[in-house]
Amino acid sequence: MTKKLFQLFSASVLAILLLGGCRTLSPEVTQVNTIDSLLAGVYDGDMTLGELKRHGDFGIGTFDRLDGEMILYQGVVYQIRADGRAVTPPDQLTTPFAAVTRFQPERNITLSGPNTYADVRRLIDQAVPNQNIFAAVLITGDFAAMHTRSVPAQNKPYRPLAEVTRTQPEFHLQNVTGTVVGFRLPPYVKGLNVPGYHLHFLSADKTCGGHILDFQMGAGQISLGTAHQFRMLLPNPHGGFAAADLSRDRAGELQKVESAIHAK
Repeated sequence: MTKKLFQLFSASVLAILLLGGCRTLSPEVTQVNTIDSLLAGVYDGDMTLGELKRHGDFGIGTFDRLDGEMILYQGVVYQIRADGRAVTPPDQLTTPFAAVTRFQPERNITLSGPNTYADVRRLIDQAVPNQNIFAAVLITGDFAAMHTRSVPAQNKPYRPLAEVTRTQPEFHLQNVTGTVVGFRLPPYVKGLNVPGYHLHFLSADKTCGGHILDFQMGAGQISLGTAHQFRMLLPNPHGGFAAADLSRDRAGELQKVESAIHAK
């Protein structure tokens, strides 16, 4: 092989490797368990937080026995307990449900005036009009009002999630600065996750937060990243997941759980 041919061959191989590398580095959403199993009362944790963080640095979920709301932000897990207080749990704690990614912002939107939760969703939908891809959503700014919830740890026999959330603790925060973390999920994830918006809040001082039901905000910024890959990690086949009835359509139950969002 001549030197010129060798150089051409080497350049071609390098281009193929680089293109292949770009595809493998594309962000993906990794999910532990399904939303329908959570709705059915499968609350026992199956993956440690230490393992979860190996799959991403950004995301949301819950904890063993449904003990609060999870926020994974900049590689740190925060647990919003039933009293609305935020703590940083140990890596040994487990989760029965979470969705995480490696956040790579592609679009930024600056907010300067009063915005409702519905306003923010419309802006995101305009920025990422393709509803069939996963969008990671990061919002930072000042919130005139933030309505959140959390859930208390459950004891066996576990009640379905729709029953648990009937008496969920709710929190009405006023004039708080903080961060919103979560996803806009495609409609076809029904049964796997929450189609549409699923967002959690953490205050800037990292003392409080929760699952978002509604908010009103002023100045801030929205950062968006898309993911074209989705990976599902199913739990231990010999635990509660194996016994759960996942043949039912639980869309009605999910709407009750998320009703404060869907009513907006």
